[in-house]
Amino acid sequence: MSAENCDGTLSVPLRNVLNSIQCIKDRVRDGESNETDGAFNLSNFWDTLNQAVKAVSQEATKLSLAFSRPPLPSLQDGEKLSESILKSVLTLSTVYYWLPKSQGVTLRRQVRDATVEVLEGVAQLLEVILSSPAQSLTQEQLTSTGGVWSACDHFAQLPKENKGALLVVLSSQTGVVKDAIEEIEQALSEDQDPFNDVLDDDLDDDNPRGNQDMYWSEKDRQVISACQGLMKAAAACLRKLTPAVRANGDSAVPQNVAQLDDLADISREISPSVDDLALCLYPPMDYSGVENNVSKLAALLKKFLELIRSSHVCGESELTWVQFLEGAVDHNLQKAKGLIELDS
Repeated sequence: MSAENCDGTLSVPLRNVLNSIQCIKDRVRDGESNETDGAFNLSNFWDTLNQAVKAVSQEATKLSLAFSRPPLPSLQDGEKLSESILKSVLTLSTVYYWLPKSQGVTLRRQVRDATVEVLEGVAQLLEVILSSPAQSLTQEQLTSTGGVWSACDHFAQLPKENKGALLVVLSSQTGVVKDAIEEIEQALSEDQDPFNDVLDDDLDDDNPRGNQDMYWSEKDRQVISACQGLMKAAAACLRKLTPAVRANGDSAVPQNVAQLDDLADISREISPSVDDLALCLYPPMDYSGVENNVSKLAALLKKFLELIRSSHVCGESELTWVQFLEGAVDHNLQKAKGLIELDS
């Protein structure tokens, strides 16, 4: 039910609130935390943040209900609703700013993203209310209200300290790398010709299916095998690190918190590097491009393993697989380079 369709003034406070929320959202996305010299109580932060999130959800629900059926709210009621939703959003953003970087940049990034998602949901709900036809509750308004609820509910799943935030990153990266490996395996297993689903009629008469650029040669497949070994080493690094972080990760000491952030940062680089390598393996294979991406991924994995080795999450039992994977990275790198340079 559109606020634009009332006596003309009810939309003004809603538009003002919408503009304010857009500005708050931009500041949250780009702003810095309010660092303090005093002790920070993480448990108190989460209690207060959850209360703030609950308040936003409740105010968004009240706002949506007020514009779900006739009669529209009076101007005075509309102003009160606008003030209440803005107050709840300001409180949420203020509490978010309490979280200092010293608790972990990785944790703070995930709380920030969740906060921005709530603010975007509230802004969308306001836009829908302002633009929906009068005298009707649209599916779009129902969807937007549900979107705010969903964004608020997501806070319950957020990690509560930096160790958990790193585990979220590792889980996400592991899934992406696994998908890249499976895609290559699928392409290899389907047929000698990776374009076998292309109809012969679609091919140029001067370039029949025998065109060497359209499928993998035996040398190509040998190179791919070595590259797969490197990609699987990347997956193993992420997979092995996960239980090590779960067992040994510490978010209480600043130095350890910083180490967890370093591991999260480099973990986020792995899936793009694996994707770059996987993409250049499809025919026609450019060996120089493959060698370049193999070298980049190997260098990244060596740096990753060195960070793991020097961090507090690496005990004696972890050192065994770190050393094994360092050897696996070197082996597959040399194997790929040797095959590429063969007969070149």
